[in-house]
Amino acid sequence: MIPPFISYITFNRLGLTARNLDSILDSSEEFEMHIIDSNSRDDTWEYLRSLQDPRIQSVTRLPLNCGPIYPLNLNLSRRKPEQYFFTIDSDVFMISKKWISRFMEVFETFPEAGLLGVKRGRPYPLYYPPVIPRVKDNIHYLQLENGHIDAPLDFVPGCCQALRPELINQIGYWNEECCYGDSELSARICCYTDLKAGFIDTVEIEMTQSINCAECQAERWCSLNHPIDTCFDIWRRHYINRAAAAKFRPNFLKVFQELKQGKRSAYSASMSDPESTQKNLYHQNWAMENIRYYIQNSN
Repeated sequence: MIPPFISYITFNRLGLTARNLDSILDSSEEFEMHIIDSNSRDDTWEYLRSLQDPRIQSVTRLPLNCGPIYPLNLNLSRRKPEQYFFTIDSDVFMISKKWISRFMEVFETFPEAGLLGVKRGRPYPLYYPPVIPRVKDNIHYLQLENGHIDAPLDFVPGCCQALRPELINQIGYWNEECCYGDSELSARICCYTDLKAGFIDTVEIEMTQSINCAECQAERWCSLNHPIDTCFDIWRRHYINRAAAAKFRPNFLKVFQELKQGKRSAYSASMSDPESTQKNLYHQNWAMENIRYYIQNSN
């Protein structure tokens, strides 16, 4: 089997990126990693250029931060058709070592499992939405029971997810027209495909949101005048995901209204895959509005 594709997107917070990326690369398992830096304003790019692990297949720097969905779909467009696709956020520290194998054994045991993720790690509340335990041959996962549209926390968080190739064939990309990320993806899978979304509880992560400069393992790449101005200060000044979600919620609701009315399929197109935008309903003006919002407010 071809090694899975791992998408890793960075945006400032060099201290966390170095700490957490090291926890992923500490694994002995095989994968192909593709890293995109969304125009970090700290020294993240200098650190990324220093990485030597042969499993890292590409390191790309975007000239502007266009939000979290554009680089994610850019990486997804680079995936080989038969590859499983993993996305891991830069604030995720992998505690479990054989985490790829644990994901794959669930995929192999449960062919209906299209999307698998983990619950958010500390300091976030250790919470599951309503789930149904599925068990076979001593392997198990927690299937998302509902995945209701626009229901608070009724989705698989996007911090650490894996997608089966057969699911990607049905859903295409994360929806760029609303940029709602994990909540729209889970609802689209649960309500409009024949595959399921769920959690595995054999992979443990931790999601510390900041570290002290004295504890930072990326100190030799850092040129900031800390503690006056740290990489976390820069991140806080430029982080607008919550504001963007509030602004583009109407588009999120319109996308699912179009799905309900049969005007569009479960497949979402991407500007990173121009052919997909020709074959599927795609509101380019909505997608560009989202990108412009990030360009104007988060760079």
